[in-house]
Amino acid sequence: MATVNRSALINKMHKVLKKHYEPTLIPERPALEHLLYACCLENAPYEAADKAYAALSTAFFDWNEVRVSTVKELAEVMHMLPEPATAASNVKHVLQTVFEATYSFDVESLKKMPLGQAQQKLQKYDGVTPFALAYVTQAALGGHAIPLDRGLLEVFGILGLATEQEKTAHAVPGLERAIPKNKGVEFASLAHRLAADLVHSPSSPNLHKLLLEIAPDCKDRLPKRGAKLIRPSEPSADKERPQSAEAAKTVDSSKAAKGAAGSAAEAKSPESKSTEPKSARIKAQAVDKKSPSKKEEPARPVDEKSSAHKAAPSKPAPGPAKKKSTAAGLAKRKPR
Repeated sequence: MATVNRSALINKMHKVLKKHYEPTLIPERPALEHLLYACCLENAPYEAADKAYAALSTAFFDWNEVRVSTVKELAEVMHMLPEPATAASNVKHVLQTVFEATYSFDVESLKKMPLGQAQQKLQKYDGVTPFALAYVTQAALGGHAIPLDRGLLEVFGILGLATEQEKTAHAVPGLERAIPKNKGVEFASLAHRLAADLVHSPSSPNLHKLLLEIAPDCKDRLPKRGAKLIRPSEPSADKERPQSAEAAKTVDSSKAAKGAAGSAAEAKSPESKSTEPKSARIKAQAVDKKSPSKKEEPARPVDEKSSAHKAAPSKPAPGPAKKKSTAAGLAKRKPR
């Protein structure tokens, strides 16, 4: 399609959308909050994104608690979105990257940078998609960009405004030139509402009628009945972030120390010295517990006489023996 026809069709699209939708204004927010809201808004209606963002703001104490929560926990709070797990993962990674870079949750310094430099810095943040980058450029950095998510790219493909290669590259040539900057926010909000309807119900007759009103030759490109652009994803577990080389060495050394301590403990334990299999020892202990123990025989009564007789000395005591011998001597002596 020629550039002039593309520009004319984009302007026609703008006029038709104004008849069917109401534009949404961008509220005043800090740059970080615009970025987090963009994570909620991607491929989702404005109403669902507002609820999800409000839930994040009220269900958690602060952004740091959101950062340290799991993706599954965040996705449960953001369940009203078409892709809660994807949005939750992007929110978590954005907060983690911002915190590691600034040890705070403030990216207002981006507004003081030149637009190109700020965009390059945002692109390096984990969780920042092309849609989120364009939204922050438009909402916080004062630039001119139309946020393109998967739904809106499909809309441009159906209307003949984007080829498959351009959809893959996440760009629609001539879009920012056809829509002036002072109408960028209005067009972006209207186009996003159309894209959200396409994601929600691709085979809706009313939606097909609206698309045909914009481009009458798009009949063959309309989604077939039962087609789904986005399937709701289940909350997934957090992916482990890649560790640095020093962190990996620290983990390996700690594991090695724990392994050495465990082997030393096993060597000292009595069970480790036994060569008998563990199962055999368990069976033997069970048999010992079940077998009746021998009763102790009662103590026999002690015979005091026999004990005294056994304890008495075999020889007479020295005192009585001397008296007896003296008396015998006197008896044998003759009178004078």
